[in-house]
Amino acid sequence: MKKLKFLTINLLALFTAVAQAQDIPKSSTYVELGAAIGPSTFSGVGALYHDWNLGKRHRLILGTGIRFTGFSGQDINFITAPAELTENDSSIDTLFGPTPILYSINLTINLGFRFTEKLETGFSIDAAGVSFGPNGSPTYIRNGRSQTTGASPTSPNLLLVGDNDRGSLNSIFYVKYRFGQHFGAKVGFQYLFNELTTTTKVQTIPEANDRFRYKSSSGFVGLNYTF
Repeated sequence: MKKLKFLTINLLALFTAVAQAQDIPKSSTYVELGAAIGPSTFSGVGALYHDWNLGKRHRLILGTGIRFTGFSGQDINFITAPAELTENDSSIDTLFGPTPILYSINLTINLGFRFTEKLETGFSIDAAGVSFGPNGSPTYIRNGRSQTTGASPTSPNLLLVGDNDRGSLNSIFYVKYRFGQHFGAKVGFQYLFNELTTTTKVQTIPEANDRFRYKSSSGFVGLNYTF
């Protein structure tokens, strides 16, 4: 009786594992529209992703995609961007933008874990791309003194880790749930770098610099359609 019970339990576990593996496809392609709203910022996201589900049970997610991010804000302080300058607080100056608008298109790297066919968690991070947007006239500020200058979005964008990054890059940590065969939703946390380059190297101390960055973080909500 005990042997029969043991065999039954193991067979059920095996059938469950096989069923789950069959339920999870080897890959998936989906489009997504989402938004993140902060205290003085808004960003809209549109993306096309393709993920491969790896491993015996297709649980591990490795993917890529192309993502558009639009950013706007009000009374935003961009600060000195290059990593060699941000190491020292005395080397950080400010570029004040009353109403900055920046757009970026980047290739993404996607990593995650799929619990079931419908539920997964993970993150996607921009790796490289371009930024564009209207030229502006922000105010450069150092030691309480200010001057108006021209500026535009920094391009190209390149993921180099931390303050070594260049340009506008988005990363989203998320939980995704599929309601049916095609439609799903994603909630998570967005961490966004946006960067402006001034028309001249307005910062001169301790060295010449024309790049200024704003880092924002906010909740993210998106809807997606899987083909």
